[in-house]
Amino acid sequence: MSRGKLLLRKFAWALVTVMVVVTFNFFLFRVLPGDPAKAGVKDPRITPQQVAALQERFGLDKPVFLNLEEGPWYDSQYFRYFGALAQGDLGTSYSFKNRTVAELLSRSIVNTVWLVLPAQLLAIMAGVALGLLAAWKRGTKIDVSALTFGLFTWSLPTFFLGIILLFVGSRYLGFPIGGRVTVGGAPLSAWSQAGDVLGHLFLPTLTFTLVLLGEYLLIMRSSVVEVFSEDYILTAKAKGLSTIEIIRRHGLRNAMLPIVTLIALNLGFTVSGAIQVETVFSWPGLGKLTVDAVSQRDYPLLQGAFLLLAVSVIAANLIAELIYLRLDPRVTEV
Repeated sequence: MSRGKLLLRKFAWALVTVMVVVTFNFFLFRVLPGDPAKAGVKDPRITPQQVAALQERFGLDKPVFLNLEEGPWYDSQYFRYFGALAQGDLGTSYSFKNRTVAELLSRSIVNTVWLVLPAQLLAIMAGVALGLLAAWKRGTKIDVSALTFGLFTWSLPTFFLGIILLFVGSRYLGFPIGGRVTVGGAPLSAWSQAGDVLGHLFLPTLTFTLVLLGEYLLIMRSSVVEVFSEDYILTAKAKGLSTIEIIRRHGLRNAMLPIVTLIALNLGFTVSGAIQVETVFSWPGLGKLTVDAVSQRDYPLLQGAFLLLAVSVIAANLIAELIYLRLDPRVTEV
């Protein structure tokens, strides 16, 4: 199969996957108990007439899938949602003062990216370097120490590590306990505001970095050890190449194939995995917004958040497959 046809097929499958995920999410949230029209209103004195008006306003009075009563069969919540989605309209939140879902998600995803991206970069660089070092010094104290550290950080639950770092960092190191900025203080200069945000960002970023680092370290070490057992590495040694040259010219590129897959998966899933870290540190990102939307049974916001998470995972996998084609020209089917 030619490269062009292969790429076209992968893009088509990615689009089909997004459509399936959107449909699944639509029906999944409507299985949740409770009435979203009531959940978005805090007043317990709301009357049945007001609830009916809210249901009509948000289209909740329509059938979920097919309209078998009055009107056309496609006049339902499902087809209305897909019609709006085709026009780029993610809907209006039920519970956040009727603000649009796109507005809420755009503000939250920026904060999540500020949290996830630095943690990913630090974990990748440190994990790959330590894994490479451990494989190079296989069987030594350095290797055993790296393996122990990697297994320990990988096995720690994210929320537990976050709580520990939150206590230690705030109690002994003076870091903020949560939020994005310090509330109620005097007006700050631009540099002081940036420092304040970085101070709030340090502990959640450190938590994410430690959780991801162990996985990269262990996979990288295992991959490099396997590559070192290949015949072409033995040939390179016979040619008189140094260990650094062997790693740089022959070992690293082949050993990076599993890491590319892992990076792509983590880039997609850490956006959703940020829920635990953002909840512990009260970081106003996509994860915390999703938790709030679940508690409020906010269908449009939940659908928009899960659509964004699904697209991020699918896009990350697609990028990984394209990088595979670049790293290994022999790959024509993934």
